Amino acid sequence: MEQLRKADILEYADFCWQPPVSWICTANHEKFVFRNGHYTQNPLWAPYKLQLPKQVANRTPDKKKYRPSQQTLTAMFTGVIAFYKYLMNEEFLYGNPAQIAKADCRHFIKDAQVKEVRRLSESQWQYVFNVALELANQDRVYERSLFVITALKTLFLRISELSERANWTPVMSHFWQDSEGNWWLKIFGKGRKIRDITVPSSFISYLKRYREYRGLSPLPSVGENDPIVEKIRGQGGMTARQLTRIVQQVLDQAYDQMKDAEGEDKARKLKEASTHWLRHTGASMEIERGRALKDLSEDLGHSSMATTDTVYVQTENRVRAESGKNRKVN
Repeated sequence: MEQLRKADILEYADFCWQPPVSWICTANHEKFVFRNGHYTQNPLWAPYKLQLPKQVANRTPDKKKYRPSQQTLTAMFTGVIAFYKYLMNEEFLYGNPAQIAKADCRHFIKDAQVKEVRRLSESQWQYVFNVALELANQDRVYERSLFVITALKTLFLRISELSERANWTPVMSHFWQDSEGNWWLKIFGKGRKIRDITVPSSFISYLKRYREYRGLSPLPSVGENDPIVEKIRGQGGMTARQLTRIVQQVLDQAYDQMKDAEGEDKARKLKEASTHWLRHTGASMEIERGRALKDLSEDLGHSSMATTDTVYVQTENRVRAESGKNRKVN
């Protein structure tokens, strides 16, 4: 690896852009198949797949027309760059030619589009919250759902930050109160970084409500090792997949209610929404409320305010859109 240079990485990108026809398939196949008591390589499998439009799916495809998507190219470079970073961290290498090569790859299309934050509107969020609250009021089993929904949106959490992982379990003592009465939540986030995020007073009542349902004292205490979101069966905290199912159930019901009340057009985004939309929704609403960008950036766990501005505020784009509204046709 230490002998490879930027030119070698770019040559590999050229190969990925137009691989040999024999390396391309038109359907997903398992790489290995189980035959005669052991696994053997599947002759139908190939490392590259040509995605065919439905109207030509039954025709003989021209595999020479294969070109990877921009996402595939990005994923390829991400994997190579990450491998080089590992080698650098282990002091096998002292440079990352893949990082330089990515900037010079001729197959990338420069993207200068206006990015839309994937979030819920005020009205859509209200349907989600109302569904979660109504479920919890009708059956206390859904107190967990109400807590998860409000935590993801109000505390700007990624689903992984609320879930149990191999090297971290979120426990109730990660909620802590400082000497001035402010509440915080200790989070193990991206990049294996621990940060403290502010917990607003409005969230405390939902924390108390959830803890009461679980038979705990109203507020967390130092050294309390109960998981923040406990498993339905067994011990320990919930996995990201289990938490995602809880959120999706609420999103689906909110979509049905809003569609019946206000029509498909207004409810459509609830059908597309994922757990991460709740984080985006909470952060976007904070910006609209006028909260300081620096404070919000630290709660989100962004490395710089520029990241927060790029993802949520898009100051320059907002100014450009406002200045362009009054253009005249004649």
